[in-house]
Amino acid sequence: MSVSGYIRNNARLKKLFHWMLIPTNQARPRLWVRIFLNPFYHHKGRNVIIRRWVRMDVVPFNHFSIGNNSVIEDFSTINNGVGDVVIGENSLVGMSNVIIGPVKIGDNVIFAQNIVASGLNHNYTDIYQPIHKQGVTVASITIEDDCWIGANVVVTAGVTIGKHSVIAAGTVVTKDVPPYSVAVGNPSRIIKKYDENQKQWIKTY
Repeated sequence: MSVSGYIRNNARLKKLFHWMLIPTNQARPRLWVRIFLNPFYHHKGRNVIIRRWVRMDVVPFNHFSIGNNSVIEDFSTINNGVGDVVIGENSLVGMSNVIIGPVKIGDNVIFAQNIVASGLNHNYTDIYQPIHKQGVTVASITIEDDCWIGANVVVTAGVTIGKHSVIAAGTVVTKDVPPYSVAVGNPSRIIKKYDENQKQWIKTY
């Protein structure tokens, strides 16, 4: 068994190792992790810009990567504590976004401002336990290439947004969006799709 496998299978050792990486009841890893461990475990492409006021809550036991020429703007939070966060090439994560893995963002994607994309949900079914003690479930979010996600959008766990789709500002995306679609509303609904035969965007309502 590998060292990492041994740690994962030993509850006490796993707890100790986790405490060494992240202070109790916090999401931000310790300074030594950010300086000495993360650069060796995570991939950062060429010409990447991560602004000074971005909160990078990334740990070495899950994957984080960002492709060439991509940008993460100020006041955003990136968290891979419960799942990988992968950002493709030539993509923009706008100001004040929150991305909690597992999330995969493709190439040439535009995230506007104040977007939340979280692959995490808190369990709540046991009414005799506080929610924060019931653990979490995760389901991966995928944003395919060439998408534009408008301001104040919420993308819920398990959703896939297909290639070259547009999500209007303020939309809550609770189900998959097909490629070449425009989605609006809460919950989201499709109002346009691109018709390959007619070579134009067609209203669906």
